[in-house]
Amino acid sequence: MLIQNPILKGFNPDPCITRVEDTYYIVVSSFEWLPGVRVYQSKDLAHWEHCTDILTDQVDLRGNPKNCSIWAPQLSYADNLFYLLYTDVKSTKRPFKDVHNFVITTPTINGPWSEPVYLNSSGFDPSLFHDEDGRKWLLNALWDYRMLESNKSSGIVMQEYDSSQQRLVGEPIKIFDCTPLKKTEAPHIYRQNGYYYLVTAEGGTGTGHAVTVARSKQITGPYEVDPHNPMLTSRDLLNFPLQCAGHGSLVETPDGEWYMAHLCTRPVEGKYAILGRETALQQVYWNDEGWLRLTAGGHTPQLEVPAPQGTILVQQEQQKYIFEDFFEGPTLDKTWNTLRILADDSWCSLSQRPGYLRIHAGESIQSLFQHHVLAIRQTDHHFRVETALEYQPTSYLQMAGLLLYLNEEDYLYAYVSYEEGVGKVLRMMRCEANSFTLIPQVIALQNDLPVHLAVEVHASHAQFYYGVGDEPSWTRLFEIQDISFLSGGFTGNFVGIAAHDMQQFQGSHADFSHFLYHGKDHLSS
Repeated sequence: MLIQNPILKGFNPDPCITRVEDTYYIVVSSFEWLPGVRVYQSKDLAHWEHCTDILTDQVDLRGNPKNCSIWAPQLSYADNLFYLLYTDVKSTKRPFKDVHNFVITTPTINGPWSEPVYLNSSGFDPSLFHDEDGRKWLLNALWDYRMLESNKSSGIVMQEYDSSQQRLVGEPIKIFDCTPLKKTEAPHIYRQNGYYYLVTAEGGTGTGHAVTVARSKQITGPYEVDPHNPMLTSRDLLNFPLQCAGHGSLVETPDGEWYMAHLCTRPVEGKYAILGRETALQQVYWNDEGWLRLTAGGHTPQLEVPAPQGTILVQQEQQKYIFEDFFEGPTLDKTWNTLRILADDSWCSLSQRPGYLRIHAGESIQSLFQHHVLAIRQTDHHFRVETALEYQPTSYLQMAGLLLYLNEEDYLYAYVSYEEGVGKVLRMMRCEANSFTLIPQVIALQNDLPVHLAVEVHASHAQFYYGVGDEPSWTRLFEIQDISFLSGGFTGNFVGIAAHDMQQFQGSHADFSHFLYHGKDHLSS
C-alpha cells in the first residue's frame, strides 16, 4: 500500500511529527492566521484529519507584519505531557529579527494548554529534546545580525531547560555551524544507535531547501556531518513535482520503521506556489554506517511511499475535496481561519440572525489589526467557491464580499459597495506586490436582493461570477484574472468572506447564507 504525497495539501508548512502510543501527530506553522498551530492526527500515516488548533488566546498578533507571527512549532511528549514550542515573530526587518520563543504544555492534545513560558529571543525554530537522563535541552537557530552577507542564520545553539523552574539554566552552547548550504534552522535531536542525531533545514526556504543530518556521541558535540549531505532535497531537479523539499522531522512506528515529514511545494506552471508550502512524508532507514537514508535511494522526495508494514489502508474512490458551511451550528466550523485576531461574537455571529453568518465590518482589507475576514486554505489547483450575502452599504467606504487572499499586499476582492449617483454596486479590486488597482467597471445592483458570488480557479487563473436573487443565473464578473501573484512568501493562498467599513468601525454588517468550496484536482489532467 502506498501513501500519496503531499499528505497535507495547501498551506501546511514546517511540519513536526511525533507519535504518542498509536496516534501520530503533525503540527504546522500558522504565521498570521489564527487559531495558531494546526494539529493533524493519523493512525496509519496515510489518512490525516485536522483534530484541533492550539494557539488561541495565548498570543497577540495584532500589528505583526506579513510572513511573521507563529513560526515552526515543535510538538513532543514526555512526563505524561505534550510540550509545544513556538516562535512569535514580531519583525524581520533586516538586519535584525525580533523573535520570542515560548513553551506550553498539556496532558491531552485538545488542551487546555498552560500559560506560555518565555524562553529566549536569540533565534527562531525552537525545539525541546528530552534526554534519557531526564534533562531537557532547548535548541534554536541562532541569528547573527553582524554577518553582512545573506547568511545570518549562523548555526544552532543549545541551552538546558529546567521544567520544574520553568526557565533556562546554564549558558547557551553553540553546537553546530552551517554547512556550505548555509541558512541553518529547524533543529531537532534524536537519540539512535548510541549517537545524538541533529536534523536541520538548510539552503533557505526556496528551491535550494534541504535536510542536513549530523551526529555526535555527546549532545554538546562536536557534530559530524553526513558525508553524503544533503539527506533530502529537490534542489537539483527543478522540474520535479515536489519542490523546496526540506525542514524535516522524524517519527518511529511501533514496529521500528522510520518516516520523515517535510516541507514541499507544488508550483503551478513550474513557477508559482499558490497553494503555499505543504507537508509530505518519506520512508527512511538507518544504513550500516548509521546514517539516515531514503528507502527509495538518493535524496529526491518521492510522490508515493510505502505505508508501514501491516497497515490496512482503506481503499477509497478518489473524490474531490468539499467544504460546505450553511452556518447552522452554534459555533464556527474549525476549518475557518482569521487574520491576527480570533473570531468572536463581537464581529462574527451565528446567533444574531439564525441560519446566517453575520460579519460586522472591520477595518480595511489591508489592516494588520481588525481585519474581519473568515477564510480557508486553498487546497486544490482547481476549485470553485460559492457564497451569497445580504448587505446594505450607504457609502463607498463600506464593502463586503468574496476574496482570494495571500497577504495584505496581494489579493483579489469582489465586493458589494455603494457609489454616489448609482446606489448599491458590485466592484472588484486587485492588489499585486503592494500595487493597488481598482477595476473601473461598476455593476448596479437591486438594493433589497441577495448577491451571489463565485470564483472558479484553474491553476494560475481565476474567473469570478455573480448572480442576484434567490435562484440566480451566473454571469461572468469582468475578465479572467491572472493570480500567479498570489504566491511567494511563507504562507499560501486563502479564499474567504469579509466585511470592511472605513467610515465607521463596525458601522455596517453583512449576512452570509452559505460558503461552498469544491476542489476539482482529480478531474484535471
